[in-house]
Amino acid sequence: MSADRQKTFAAAAALAYVEDGMTLGLGSGSTAEIFVRLLGERIKDGLRVRAVPTSSQTAALALEVGVPLIDVDHVNHISVTVDGADEVDGHFQLIKGGGGCLLREKIIAQASDLMIVVIDESKLVSKLGRFALPVEVDRFGFSITAKQIYDVLRACGIAKPDVQLRRKGDGLDPFVTDGGHYILDCACGAIPDAAMVDYRLKTLPGVVEHGLFIGLARVVIVGEDTEARVLEL
Repeated sequence: MSADRQKTFAAAAALAYVEDGMTLGLGSGSTAEIFVRLLGERIKDGLRVRAVPTSSQTAALALEVGVPLIDVDHVNHISVTVDGADEVDGHFQLIKGGGGCLLREKIIAQASDLMIVVIDESKLVSKLGRFALPVEVDRFGFSITAKQIYDVLRACGIAKPDVQLRRKGDGLDPFVTDGGHYILDCACGAIPDAAMVDYRLKTLPGVVEHGLFIGLARVVIVGEDTEARVLEL
């Protein structure tokens, strides 16, 4: 069964948490995009909601399918955020940021009453770290920050971290986030203590944000071959 079919099952199941009049957070990535398209269909049928997008790409898609948007600075309450993830472990700890939107995704997730994560089965892991951990950094002195990140990862029990500047598709110019920052992708293999890495990375001056989402997701919806499995904390 294709991953796209599993993602569609997961995204469709997330609609059960959406109620009339809500302000929603719209995540980024392939599964979140499916949710946005399905939400647009519900709005055509009469559902009344408004939404805050976490990326320019999500904003463009939402407008295309008829989802009303509200500027993040005009929001005082977000009921539900639906977003994807690159990895999810058994404690609902996440790695996000493969698409480069981790800062805005975390801001919206933190401000929401409920964060729902929609994934296909391949994103479930026993321990985080198979997917490289993205760290969003200020452009100034990013090579210094990269060395400090390497040292932190070593101190947290990761034997051979590999910290690389993310580049655009052509492989020449650095990838730049919507916020104007660089991303350092940190291949860890496995992260023994995600909470410790979370804490230690936050102490580095050049780090804007990182892709470990801990204590944010309360519902994980896993798309399977014939249905979606809903997991709740």
